[in-house]
Amino acid sequence: MRGYFSVGVESISKGFNLGNLVRTAHAFGASSFFTIDAAVSYVEVKSSDTSHADVHLPFYAYKNLNEFTLPKDCMLVGVELLDDAIDLPSFRHPMRAAYVLGPEKGSLSPALQKRCDFVVKIPAKFCINVGVAGALIMYDRMISLGNFAERPVRTGGKVPVNIKRGRG
Repeated sequence: MRGYFSVGVESISKGFNLGNLVRTAHAFGASSFFTIDAAVSYVEVKSSDTSHADVHLPFYAYKNLNEFTLPKDCMLVGVELLDDAIDLPSFRHPMRAAYVLGPEKGSLSPALQKRCDFVVKIPAKFCINVGVAGALIMYDRMISLGNFAERPVRTGGKVPVNIKRGRG
């Protein structure tokens, strides 16, 4: 995949959800992970992050939004279910991006929303789990910026050589 990305959350309170999101970020090749104003048990984080992402990618824990910084030319993309947010299927991901998600029972703070270069939404009827939302964002980035062939016009895709076609 081209470029780099980081994933983070604001005001997360459930360590299990954070661990799940960190593990997913590691699996999708994130360059780093961050929290802003987190209130979690890091024992819970480690119990759900079975990939041990903390050993493999930098983790930044910012006490508040004033401490939060990004690398030069990195764009901040908020993920929030807002009427005026960009629908994820219509969004072109920046090459250098930091994606930030809100807490389990809330939204990104207005101050953080103002700092975002873009705010995207997953077109769902209601809010979904923060770990699932993060996975969808990272998957969309991967299929948008990764080195994959265009989808075929017909149903299905390229069949690997070791799989037989037909109904048997």
